[in-house]
Amino acid sequence: MLPLDLIYEILLRLPVKSLLRFKCVSKQLLSLISSLQFRHHRRILASPGVILCRTTDLIHHISLLGSNNSDQPFTSLSFVHDSAGIKIPHSSHGLLLCRSLYKLGKTCSYYICNPSTKKFSVLPQFCAEPDYVSGSESRTISGVYLVFNPTKSPHYQVACIRMCSSSFNSYQVEIYSSATRAWRLSGSPFAAPFDMVFDNGVLWNAAIHWISPTGASLCFDIDQERLGTMPGLPSNEKWSRRRLRYFGKSGGHLHLTEIYGCTSQFQVFEMEKDYSCWVRKYNVDLAPVVDAFPEMVRNCIFGNDSVLYAFSILCLQEDEDDSLLLLHIPGKFVSYSLRNRTFKVLDSISKESNTALQVGCFHAYQFRLWLVSGTEP
Repeated sequence: MLPLDLIYEILLRLPVKSLLRFKCVSKQLLSLISSLQFRHHRRILASPGVILCRTTDLIHHISLLGSNNSDQPFTSLSFVHDSAGIKIPHSSHGLLLCRSLYKLGKTCSYYICNPSTKKFSVLPQFCAEPDYVSGSESRTISGVYLVFNPTKSPHYQVACIRMCSSSFNSYQVEIYSSATRAWRLSGSPFAAPFDMVFDNGVLWNAAIHWISPTGASLCFDIDQERLGTMPGLPSNEKWSRRRLRYFGKSGGHLHLTEIYGCTSQFQVFEMEKDYSCWVRKYNVDLAPVVDAFPEMVRNCIFGNDSVLYAFSILCLQEDEDDSLLLLHIPGKFVSYSLRNRTFKVLDSISKESNTALQVGCFHAYQFRLWLVSGTEP
């Protein structure tokens, strides 16, 4: 029989689907694979990447390590049966928050899905309690977020921001916990900037962060159940609308990028841990990428610039070895190193998929397959 240390190292490098099968082989393997230590080490080795989808019948997974298409962890969520179809509003540590598409005469349902086990649970309906102001129900759902960290707890939470019918700019937060399997109201209704969009927030530091098109900000601390704001955006450009091209988290940090005008040069800013200010973290020049892929250059019919550059920033991934930008350019996905300013093509996609995957950073979801236990769907 192989030494236990060697078995441990072999198991760490197996795909999640194989590990789930091995958990059924013996009590020893079940105990080993289910341990917090093993799940922690497996998380470190898991391939970082993003999932892209226009519909849940067409899911594309791009690995930042350059894995090929044969390594796709899953390509659809067909195990969730909903007559209206479903979409993915949010993801967290290997779990997906999904909701049914709008269909006349059908109530919208929300699901927590584990694509590694092909299991899911249906969330109960939201609170039916009246809001605090007018006695009428808060009905319109503006944003829903999944909060899950298996290194801290086997339970997850779902935060929902709903518009109150009493006022155009009044909102109410509701929180669901898998520990209690129930929704509850969090605090009183609050006022928000008129142009705040609550469905494109970023979960970082146990809080959800939003930036409006005019640069106003809000954040909601999940643990403290408290609202706050962020420092002003770093750019001094005097535009009526902010040109926010990326807003996301990586390596325990919150990042954003604004790009004004038709340029291949921009900066990546990082929020200080104490929320004191945004600081410049990276200077980026995509000129070498443009030279290699001239199809990125497009004619510009707006403003004073003659050309624009066709690319989307899907995610930023930081670790000890490197910091990478995952870019979507016409027909390709490119990994750009922010430290040594080199790049490589990760994957090419078919013409049919390329049409379906015209996405920006708010429609791409960072994803790693985790070994989820406890209250997994």
